[in-house]
Amino acid sequence: MLHSNKFISLKENIYKLNPKVNLIVVSKNQTMDKLIPIINAKQIHFGENRVQEAIQKWQTTKDQSADLKFHLIGKLQSNKAKEAFDFFDYVHSLDSEKLAQIFHKLESNSTKRMKYFIQVNIGNETQKSGVSIGNVDAFIKFCIFDLRLDVIGLMCIPPAISKVDHYFKNLSQIATRNNLKELSMGMSNDYEVAIKYGATYIRVGSAIFN
Repeated sequence: MLHSNKFISLKENIYKLNPKVNLIVVSKNQTMDKLIPIINAKQIHFGENRVQEAIQKWQTTKDQSADLKFHLIGKLQSNKAKEAFDFFDYVHSLDSEKLAQIFHKLESNSTKRMKYFIQVNIGNETQKSGVSIGNVDAFIKFCIFDLRLDVIGLMCIPPAISKVDHYFKNLSQIATRNNLKELSMGMSNDYEVAIKYGATYIRVGSAIFN
């Protein structure tokens, strides 16, 4: 009950800030006994970092619950793209031409249309994934106009510092100039700031489960 109580309190706070924001519950490393009460509390969106873990944990529940939506929020290796395409509804970590071309080929042989967020390396950190700020506009156009992928928005993980406003504002500006409506930004420690700068999807785990 503790986790579901935290979840309900979080949802209420998000609703006060912006009732249109979508909460993605980051369910990586969590067992189904912790997740079922949250599903029963009408949560729809769940985020996982690893393809295989998500499939093993969720496949039965996914088959029984058509309303649930699954988001891949972790780094995706190209050799896992087919499995990710088959299981997930959203990919938040599209960050290379190679990966984009793989998804284009998968979609050309399927009726399924995935929804994509392009991950931007908003702090230009060498240790993080994501398209560089200097290349992101061209990459967005490549994915949308050349490959016809359904890119709905941008995702970022800002540097682990106390002041994240600049990074969220920058991502919002990049999205606006590329006519993208969705922003996947904000986690347990900074989601309120992210909502201030236009986040439409926030990814929260530790605020619920810790």
